[in-house]
Amino acid sequence: MYENILFPVDESEDSREILRHVGELANWADATVHLLFVADTTRDSVTVVENTVVDALVEEGEDIVEDAGKTLSARGVEYETDVVQGNPAPTIVEYAERYGHDLIVMATHGRTGLSRYLHGSVSEKVVRLASVPVLTARMQPDEQLVFPYENVLIPTDGSAGALRAAKHGLALAESLNATAHVLSVVDDASLGFDIRSAFPEQAHEQAATEAIEELVTEAESFGLSEIVEHLEHGDPVDAILDCIDANDIHVVVLGTTGRRRTERILLGSVAEKTVRSAPVPVLTVGEPE
Repeated sequence: MYENILFPVDESEDSREILRHVGELANWADATVHLLFVADTTRDSVTVVENTVVDALVEEGEDIVEDAGKTLSARGVEYETDVVQGNPAPTIVEYAERYGHDLIVMATHGRTGLSRYLHGSVSEKVVRLASVPVLTARMQPDEQLVFPYENVLIPTDGSAGALRAAKHGLALAESLNATAHVLSVVDDASLGFDIRSAFPEQAHEQAATEAIEELVTEAESFGLSEIVEHLEHGDPVDAILDCIDANDIHVVVLGTTGRRRTERILLGSVAEKTVRSAPVPVLTVGEPE
């Protein structure tokens, strides 16, 4: 399903921990991992050593990608390395699109050392900007990195963006022989509390039901036999987190765009909040170029 996986690395412990997960994913997909270090040009890292101008971040990056490559090589994973200069988030996105990568994998926190460029805000910018699917993991103490994924959660609001992401998630579930959990949420907070809210609630619930039915039909076209339907009420992100906990979910796949205002669930912020809070990897699928 994936042939070229882009993994931006830094010197943090988070980056080293998720590297194992990247290796497992690459071995399953028979993919090449491209290890990329972005020397952040928004920071002053240039110095002079023995009358030679040296970029300390570039030199550090060379060591980091070399070490990461040794780890992948020990696991039998084919890899390539590169060190470039630039503003991290747009550079990562442009690099993935320029060289035809079909997946970006990122830890959302790089807390130590000089580079720190994989801090949450950078990962979230990549999620917002990338037309390439992005797999993120928070690397917090409660983080669960399990592979192969046995339970794939696919939230939907019935929008074109959600359906596009859902097809990717269904293809992933089919490739792994995993169970697909299809979730749609009626956001009660958006319905209002006046006497007229009963009809809108019915309309929203019907829309959520139709969104689920649409994905079940899609799942059947992928040949998936293990499909679990979830229709919930409440805050969309809370519903996603509850579903993860109750169903032993190993990965969440969702779109980065959805219907606006009160029309179902996947506002762009839902994807970002899920990336920040889910204790399992989140695979976001944006709009193609």
